[in-house]
Amino acid sequence: MSHHRDTVGKHGLSVVIIAQNDESRIGSAISSCKSFADEIVVIDGGSKDATVRVSEQLGCKVFTNAWPGYAKQRIYGSDRATYDWIFVIDTDEVVSEPLAAAIRELKLDLSDTSRAYSVLRIGDFLGRWMGKGEQLVRLYNRTEIQYRDSLVHETPDVSQDKVAYLPGILWHYGFRSIHDHIQRFNKYTDLEAEGAVAQGKRFNIVRMMVRPPLRIVQKYIFQGLYKKGIPGLAVSLFWGMYEFLVCIKQYELLLIQKKTKKIEGEPLKEGSAYAIQQ
Repeated sequence: MSHHRDTVGKHGLSVVIIAQNDESRIGSAISSCKSFADEIVVIDGGSKDATVRVSEQLGCKVFTNAWPGYAKQRIYGSDRATYDWIFVIDTDEVVSEPLAAAIRELKLDLSDTSRAYSVLRIGDFLGRWMGKGEQLVRLYNRTEIQYRDSLVHETPDVSQDKVAYLPGILWHYGFRSIHDHIQRFNKYTDLEAEGAVAQGKRFNIVRMMVRPPLRIVQKYIFQGLYKKGIPGLAVSLFWGMYEFLVCIKQYELLLIQKKTKKIEGEPLKEGSAYAIQQ
């Protein structure tokens, strides 16, 4: 306990994890934050496995909140934290020791509450670490910054000129199987298409034709995934598929919306071109 107190620094910091049925991974995520966290808060969406028990055994504060969506769950978590400075990590991520050391050092001078901090996250796929990773804002002060309420790819609402970069790596053990990967892509593209329709974005056929191949080239060539063999090629092609699915699902939703408006108030005829399967 004395070692932990030595690392607390001037400013308290709450780690917030949103969780759902990830008993095999959450322990590593929690343990990787122990050296810099003054508390670890786990928000469980209603797990059927031992996620809650594992979290409690590792000393976390656990709250249960029926799944309201990614951004809403993160906001719920930050609201239940003791400290205003929040570090966000997912159940399938692990903080590297250099990143943990950088956070411990930063805690000595977390005076600017309008500033947020991003980390470099690198993910795995079929046993290999993929590409150059991505910078994600994961440390912020809730008195001035909060998550945007978006359906997917949620991020804290802060301008880039207020974001500083932390050294070290956040390792993302996101790959489970190809089957799981496709299921998650399906879920995320559903949410992204729904978000586009909700925001009133129009379908763009040029975007559907151009974005998928551009994304493949970006990932495979410019992000260097050609160096990663078959896994690198697969990831690049998956990202092309992702872009295509978002576009075609948006088109489908707009079509359903249009047909629904057209037949509103009229009984559906069997075999009608406007009959919509529920």
